[in-house]
Amino acid sequence: MSDNPSQRYLEPTQESGRVLLARGLKGPVVMLNLLRFREVADYSRAPHLAPPEPISGTAAYERYIEHTLPFLQASGGNVIFLGKGGTFLIGPTEERWDAAMLVRQRSVGDFMAFASNPAYLNGIGHREAALEDSRLLPLIETVVGDIEAEKTEARE
Repeated sequence: MSDNPSQRYLEPTQESGRVLLARGLKGPVVMLNLLRFREVADYSRAPHLAPPEPISGTAAYERYIEHTLPFLQASGGNVIFLGKGGTFLIGPTEERWDAAMLVRQRSVGDFMAFASNPAYLNGIGHREAALEDSRLLPLIETVVGDIEAEKTEARE
């Protein structure tokens, strides 16, 4: 699991949001989501969203996606990949991620506007109920050679 098994990452911190904005990313951003689902969804923080019978974390996340897609698309974003995960081929053998998802957004500003939309936030309890742990890594597209050029510029 994570370096500290009791440490879980489900929400961004104010500091991580500040750092993202400070990066000054221009243009489209792709969010890499690594997701580990609960065996049984925990709706204790959002009982108003809880189904009448217990459901799996995977089923709760499907409800989250169904709720989220209209807001994501209205903000100019889209899911470009959703896939079933498992254990790493290269990485910690004890670590597993049930799913990976790539979400493209037109800009960091559009992502922040989407993520703070009150109507979207009304359904975020499905995500909270679904997830045991997660990671979210903002990526910007680059071409081979640009990475080395950026490293050189950073050293100068």
